[in-house]
Amino acid sequence: MSEKKKFSLEYEIKSSPKILFSFLNEPNGLAQWFADDVHYKDQIYTFVWDGEDHKAKLLSIKENKMVKFRWIDDDPACYFEMEILQDELTNDVALSITDFAPPELVEERRLIWDNQIEYLISVLGA
Repeated sequence: MSEKKKFSLEYEIKSSPKILFSFLNEPNGLAQWFADDVHYKDQIYTFVWDGEDHKAKLLSIKENKMVKFRWIDDDPACYFEMEILQDELTNDVALSITDFAPPELVEERRLIWDNQIEYLISVLGA
């Protein structure tokens, strides 16, 4: 398996940071756009896609700002982070995604994030 490459994406989201944050850290919110189902227990989130469980440890969380996860079975140096950015002058809100993927899969992973965030925006009605 090749070394994973860090990449970042940013999406404009027409939502308040507080509402958006509930979709990034609460199992019910995540299950509406990120995975088919989500369970949480003892700092471990279980994301379910197509009947398969994928476990991620919550590494850090900042209220209404950011959540950072690491897949349990992945390289300990790799993580995925969702950070809410708000422009101080315009109050525009953006969602910044940081993730890791093998270089040959970065473009595919970007497309997956694009689709997921597009779905999040529709769920938010933003």
